[in-house]
Amino acid sequence: MNWQPKVAVLIPCLNEAAAIERVIRDFLAALPNALVFVYDNGSSDGTVDVARKAGAIVRSEPLKGKGNVVRRMFADVEADIYVLVDGDDTYDAQCAPHLIRRLIVDSLDMVCGAREEESRLAYRRGHRFGNRLLTGLVARFFGERISDMLSGYRVMSRRFVKSFPALASGFETETELTVHALELRLPIAEVSTPYRERPQASSSKLRTIPDGIRIMRLILRLVREERPFEFFTVLAALLALVAVGIAVPIIGDYIRTGLVPRLPTAVLSTGLMLLSFLSFTCGLILSTVTRGRMESKRLHYLSIPIRFRDPV
Repeated sequence: MNWQPKVAVLIPCLNEAAAIERVIRDFLAALPNALVFVYDNGSSDGTVDVARKAGAIVRSEPLKGKGNVVRRMFADVEADIYVLVDGDDTYDAQCAPHLIRRLIVDSLDMVCGAREEESRLAYRRGHRFGNRLLTGLVARFFGERISDMLSGYRVMSRRFVKSFPALASGFETETELTVHALELRLPIAEVSTPYRERPQASSSKLRTIPDGIRIMRLILRLVREERPFEFFTVLAALLALVAVGIAVPIIGDYIRTGLVPRLPTAVLSTGLMLLSFLSFTCGLILSTVTRGRMESKRLHYLSIPIRFRDPV
């Protein structure tokens, strides 16, 4: 008997009535055996009715933000393979079978659809630069395995989805998904997929500067939590440099006169150097704690069985 994995298409939505019908029908055509779930995040333009008529299973998440919707979807939906895609009709549904096949054949946990623009208008001004900057930062600290970190088109295994902590509340969720895979050194891949501009009646919910700042803050927080030794060592080095810079004139005065005329400055320099040593010590201790937490996350990930392959 030819076993078929249970596939769920997950579409987070907010005011996408102009695009959601085509998205649902395209994915139902590309994956006829899949279930399509639309999770509405408080739409006021009739998105829910359009999605239901198009054949999707429609549910709601009252907490605002894409991250909150993704957390709810991952918790509620049971499947062997999950296809996460935006509801703005910018991604190509015909690529989904290929992404799923790559996931199964290579026994991967995530396949990311790297966006390949069909039009220069597909990216809003500033998005391309911001994506490269943020992707470069993540690659610098967690590994250079993904070139389009902010892509909203991903195929994931059940093991990946059910082990993902999903702490982000907004558009930072793509960053969190990527770092989760990189930090646990999971088997992942990236496949180029067409990326087109959204329909004229549809508007992007991503705010370039505010959401970019939120993503940057998330990256810094993840570096602090997942790379504490590097983070606190850099902080210790900066504090030590400032302390030495302040102390140099004081030491010069002491050598020449045998006196310390600027006692408050000397105290400040001493305090900064003590903070530097304290920061370095914190880094050493927290790196051990982080390793223990990473081992727990890895064991939890391994406890979830793989269900998208025929048993041997």
